[in-house]
Amino acid sequence: MRRAWLVALALWAAAASADPPPPEPDGYHAGPFNAPVPATLAGAQVVDAARALALAEAGAVFFDVHPRASRPEGLPEGTIWRDKVHMTIPHALWLDYGGYPELRAAEEAGFAQAMARAGGPDMDHPMVFFCLPDCWLSWNAAKRAVSLGYTGVHWFPGGTVEWEAAGGPLEHAEAP
Repeated sequence: MRRAWLVALALWAAAASADPPPPEPDGYHAGPFNAPVPATLAGAQVVDAARALALAEAGAVFFDVHPRASRPEGLPEGTIWRDKVHMTIPHALWLDYGGYPELRAAEEAGFAQAMARAGGPDMDHPMVFFCLPDCWLSWNAAKRAVSLGYTGVHWFPGGTVEWEAAGGPLEHAEAP
């Protein structure tokens, strides 16, 4: 039942975005993050779920850039708040800040270090960036990896929704 719901959601998203996709911006996208995304990303390969599944089997490194839920403002003192459960592609590295258009110096350095650790000295090692459908955060993060000189960058705009609809498993993500 859940898979049927996900397929229906993916089909609805495709139909809802029947308008032509927006063009790539010159820099990072700073507008609403949950909005139609371009069909392309200069310097990166755009992949669908079938290709993402193949890349996972081939040893690509996956980066989930879905933002971490923030503690709601105005909670009464003493209220216990727990992070929402975040499901992700197995073994993905969760860089919850990596897709924002502007990063603080420490975040920029952390992003570069995560890329270096994940790919080692091989700038062509396959890396896949994802979030949810119509999420600019994964586009921004993949663009940032390209700007750092990585050539094995893959952008998976369908993210976890398309992955699961294609039969890929998900696992609980550990908070960064």
